[in-house]
Amino acid sequence: MEFENLLTLIKTVSGSELTSFTMKDGDLKISMGKEKQVVVEQTGMQVMPAVAGNSDTVSAGSGSFNGKQEQQEECQPEGKTVKAPLVGTFYAASAPDAEAFVSVGDTVKKGQTLGIIEAMKLMNEIESEYDGVVKEILIENGQMAEYGQPLFVIG
Repeated sequence: MEFENLLTLIKTVSGSELTSFTMKDGDLKISMGKEKQVVVEQTGMQVMPAVAGNSDTVSAGSGSFNGKQEQQEECQPEGKTVKAPLVGTFYAASAPDAEAFVSVGDTVKKGQTLGIIEAMKLMNEIESEYDGVVKEILIENGQMAEYGQPLFVIG
C-alpha cells in the first residue's frame, strides 16, 4: 500500500465512528479502532442505560444512576476518595471463592490492592492512593465501574 493511500485511510478513519478495522495486503497488516466517549447528561428524570447482557431492558429511574449517584450528590463522604481509573467490571476479590482484598474498617497502605477492574479481559488492580482506614466501599462486587467513579473512601 502506498504511503499516500495510507494517509487517506487514516484521515477517513479519524472522521468516522469506526470501532475496529483490520486489513491485510501481502506482508502488510493494518489494524485500526476508535472508541467513542459517552457523555451522560442529567435531567429531571433519567433513563437508565441498558447493561450489557440486558439490552432488551431499559427502565426509568427516579434520579439515581447505578444506585450511587444520588448518594454522592446528597452527601460528600469524609476522607480521601479512590476513583476508578477506567471503565470495567469491579471485583472485590481475586477469585469468586477468595476473600475480599479489603473490608470497611481495614487499615491500608499506599499502593495496597483494594480491588480489580476487568476491562477487555484484562485485570487491572486498583491500588490505594493513601494510607489510612477504609471508611466506605462505594461499589459492589460485579458492578460496572465508570471512569472517575468513586470506589473507596479512605480516612
